[in-house]
Amino acid sequence: MTPKVYIDGHVGTTGLRVREWLADRKDVSLVTVPDAQRKDAAAREAAVAAADVAVLCLPDDASRDAAAWAEAAGTPVVDASTAHRVADGWVYGLPELQPGQREAIAGARRISNPGCYAQALILLVRPLVDAGLLSPDRPLHVHAISGYSGGGRTMIEKWEAPEEGLVGLPFPAPYALERVHKHVPEMTEYARLANEPQFLPAVGAFRCGMRVTLPLHAAELGDASGKALWETLSERYAGETFVRVAPFAERPDPGEHGLDPRACNDTNRIDLHVLPHPSGHVALVAVLDNLGKGACGNAIQSVNLLLGLPEAAGLPL
Repeated sequence: MTPKVYIDGHVGTTGLRVREWLADRKDVSLVTVPDAQRKDAAAREAAVAAADVAVLCLPDDASRDAAAWAEAAGTPVVDASTAHRVADGWVYGLPELQPGQREAIAGARRISNPGCYAQALILLVRPLVDAGLLSPDRPLHVHAISGYSGGGRTMIEKWEAPEEGLVGLPFPAPYALERVHKHVPEMTEYARLANEPQFLPAVGAFRCGMRVTLPLHAAELGDASGKALWETLSERYAGETFVRVAPFAERPDPGEHGLDPRACNDTNRIDLHVLPHPSGHVALVAVLDNLGKGACGNAIQSVNLLLGLPEAAGLPL
């Protein structure tokens, strides 16, 4: 029997991409609910129960309800909302997090899909904390820019409406300066940080793509050189299909396009860069598609693991 996947919330930005990347596969089939019933709780609950895996692309409260249906039906669930990312009893769905994480995902019933910003920071920082090159107590400052699709349909419509004056805006627009961003708790938890990072996100005038930058001051690095950081990341992700560590250069000059936040668009890839400075500072940079590896593709990695399929099945590089 071909395993069945139900996407609850398939008309949203994340759900649409998950559906697109699953639709033409022959090794899975999609459970669907008629458009007239897609908001009907009973129809959705029946679809969750009929599936071998349910992917939740919903607001937090709706995800909590659907997760309860899945638990009652015994259906494994991958939740793309923020509702369960640091919740007890949920496995963090980042296969590259640490040795054994894939096995934990494959054997779980409840998986929380990482946030796009959080995933980038964690993949940059966690190996360095584990190796003792970054102290968990060190204050971290994170600057990031994302395409406006990261804010879902409302933000897409706002940024693409000519009357809003945002089309082609020549500078990134910071946001969430007045609140703790929803990705910060998982950054702190899974990067093994003692303190939450100072996170400064911004939106750019492009639909998809993301760049996350973590500056490390020489005074905080001690004896850890840029080359040592790069070697640790390279060793940690050697052989990974979707995580690529860029070649190291003592005097990096990426040029105007070398760190384009759109460089990984339409793929499930994340590129990590270690950029040393002559003064001893180091910048760590991650580039990914916020709707690729940052959300939808990563969720499909977990679906593949749950179903015993090749992890990379159906995912573009």
